[in-house]
Amino acid sequence: MQGEAGQRGYRTALSTLLAAVHVLLLADHWLILIAAWATVGAALHHLLCFYPDRPFALLAAHKKRIADRGADALLLAAAALAWREAGSGALSALWQHIARYGMSTHLQISAVALVLAVILRTAVLPVHGWLTQVMEAPTPVSALLHAGVVNLGGFVLIRFAPMLEQAAPARLLLLVFGLTTAVLAGMVMLTRVSIKVQLAWSTAAQMGFMLLECALGLYTLAALHLIGHSLYKAHAFLSASNVVRQTRRQALHDASLPSALSLAMAPVLTIPLVLSISSLSGHACWPWWWSALLGLAWAPLLWLPARAAHAPARSGQRLAGLAMVAGLTGAALAAHALPLGLQDTPHSALGLIALIGMTALYLCLALLQRQPALLSRWRRWNYAGFYVDEAYTRLALHLWPTDWTPKPARNPAPAAVSATLADLTR
Repeated sequence: MQGEAGQRGYRTALSTLLAAVHVLLLADHWLILIAAWATVGAALHHLLCFYPDRPFALLAAHKKRIADRGADALLLAAAALAWREAGSGALSALWQHIARYGMSTHLQISAVALVLAVILRTAVLPVHGWLTQVMEAPTPVSALLHAGVVNLGGFVLIRFAPMLEQAAPARLLLLVFGLTTAVLAGMVMLTRVSIKVQLAWSTAAQMGFMLLECALGLYTLAALHLIGHSLYKAHAFLSASNVVRQTRRQALHDASLPSALSLAMAPVLTIPLVLSISSLSGHACWPWWWSALLGLAWAPLLWLPARAAHAPARSGQRLAGLAMVAGLTGAALAAHALPLGLQDTPHSALGLIALIGMTALYLCLALLQRQPALLSRWRRWNYAGFYVDEAYTRLALHLWPTDWTPKPARNPAPAAVSATLADLTR
């Protein structure tokens, strides 16, 4: 950001956002949580519109503002219903009320409103468009958004686990939206060329996985997923330029398509491996279907094409993939044993539905890898994001018809530009 005009406003918005995130993480009251989350959205809006001369940045920021206002209304409705039942706005008082009296009809509606608010804030389908279209913002803002701010939805779901555990309609909503987002966004990600846009679709898919984990009652894994995704995505965005150079180098080498046998054998090898490691560890919190889900999710590690000149042979690559799957399973089991204070209650019926959906995703990814020519029309729909975002974009333009004209571009300070040029010429 050296040499950019408006650095003072950038630092102010960044500091406000980080402070609001910390307040949200420590909040034990409905009103504090809602106010902190609204402040996060307001500060992020200024960061997304850092370049006011870029129309797509303004449109994406406005689409996010529409989603935020809808989420605020839903959170206020959820708070009002829960406050009425518990007699207090404190979250700790709400947990005590639920433990003593269970979930009434008003609390069930409150849980549904909370889940819908999280869906709007977390940018899962069909309101995901702003998340994949904020690439006009500075890269540090993208890293902060994808590695931190968008994960707040998962944190709120984990925080409200005592309510969600007894709210079957709310968990069903999480399952539907989370599984749909994970499947569709995971497919769209493979067709994107831009590194940052590909990372954005990856974030949407990961948010779908996180919602799916909360729907299945696996809150500890959702918390570990949240931490891991934050670390990975921050590094990925901040090193995006290195990824571009690496991709160009890899394009110089031939990349053979994975064989049909590799695609079919990968889950046959990974699923029993994960099941064996989890059973040998004596870990009782993982149901068999969740081990199968992890094995299916990690199966592509065995057939991803090796493009580098020094890449190992196919058999060696398969062994390396199995070693990575074993290491990931062991790391997940070790992290799951940490005293996070979360009590998981897996839901088998929803887990079987999730397993069927993830199997469909794997088959679609395998077809995209093996038969791209036969699926050309489907690939066009895939590249367009299945046109899910178009209706939301039309709504945003209908609600915002007069502010489309971008503001003049900022002119960098001459002194800062001179200093930057001097640094480059040394």
